Amino acid sequence: MSVPDLIGSLRLLICVGSGGVGKTTTAAAIGLQAASQGRKVLVLTIDPARRLANSLGLNRFGNDETRIDLAGLGMAEAEAKGGQLWAMMLDNQQTFDDLIKQIAPNTEARDRILENRIYRATADNISGSQEYMATEKLYDVVGSRRYDLVVLDTPPVKNALDFLDAPGRLARFLDKRVMKWFLTPYDEQKVFGKLLMGTSAVAFRLLGHVFGKEFLEDLSVYFHLFRDLYDGFRERQEAVVEMFNQPTTAFLVVCAPTEPSLEVAGFFLDELARRGMPNPGVVVNQRHLTRGEALDPRAVLGAAAAEAASDLPPHTASQLLARLGAAHKRLRELSVREDQLITERLRVHMHRRQVLWSIPRFEEDVHDLPSLARVGSYLGRPGTR
Repeated sequence: MSVPDLIGSLRLLICVGSGGVGKTTTAAAIGLQAASQGRKVLVLTIDPARRLANSLGLNRFGNDETRIDLAGLGMAEAEAKGGQLWAMMLDNQQTFDDLIKQIAPNTEARDRILENRIYRATADNISGSQEYMATEKLYDVVGSRRYDLVVLDTPPVKNALDFLDAPGRLARFLDKRVMKWFLTPYDEQKVFGKLLMGTSAVAFRLLGHVFGKEFLEDLSVYFHLFRDLYDGFRERQEAVVEMFNQPTTAFLVVCAPTEPSLEVAGFFLDELARRGMPNPGVVVNQRHLTRGEALDPRAVLGAAAAEAASDLPPHTASQLLARLGAAHKRLRELSVREDQLITERLRVHMHRRQVLWSIPRFEEDVHDLPSLARVGSYLGRPGTR
């Protein structure tokens, strides 16, 4: 099965894995492949390399969807079939502000939250959680049904659970039992009223002594306002989890042929399987691929090297062929070692229906649409089971 075969029936594809393995490149290449099939695609990326961002037209951060010129890549036929490729670079702070605007019960509550000093301080920290903000933006763009396919390039993670548990993060933070603890010291009719008895009252007296009454007033207003938003956060959490488990959603694990990256990939495979989330396979990027043949450089290049070195010092051709032979031997050994690592550290976590796709390490950076198309050509080949 090739990746184009896989994405033909999907509405959401989520690329997960450790950092520095080419998730952004893979996501963009898959989006390009889908657009070439005549689908309208959005690639939602977190922090692409600057040259790749420029080639995609993402010259500034923001939640603005930018259309990529496929005709300039020689894909006018794809556009004629309705194929479109769009890209968006996630703006965490704007995403969180937009979320508040959507679920606030009225404009007055919305404005009071957005202007609250405690909200502004905590929003910087909460919006800094790229995993959570990515799920929130996914909820909006997938739910809008403006695109046939959304491809998400997830942020680098230290732990697979960081992304998979992200949808419920804010709902847990605003759990009603937590809210009650913060609100108990205050009279229900006043923002900063009569202190009640109890553990939280003692804690708040200490906070008031340290930070002052004005800080506690802002904190109380903050929690009073967010109390009314709890159900909205919980409903979105449930919707995102349900979206993750839809048959039109798939998680694609992306890794490099190194021990740390393969370890993270194996953890993702196990966690996705444990949670019953759809995972068709793994893309191993940056591989040193060879045909496995032990080539004799003299037999392959001897005549050409002799001719090219005819006017050079003696033994130049022989030295060159010896170096080429040694380099080819090292490359074959590296390829064999990568195969062993993939077998030992990755395939043991895969079931028989899952597929492995390989993308070679290119000499140059993948920084423009033609090079993305080259990556996509490898994804267009059948993978191995």
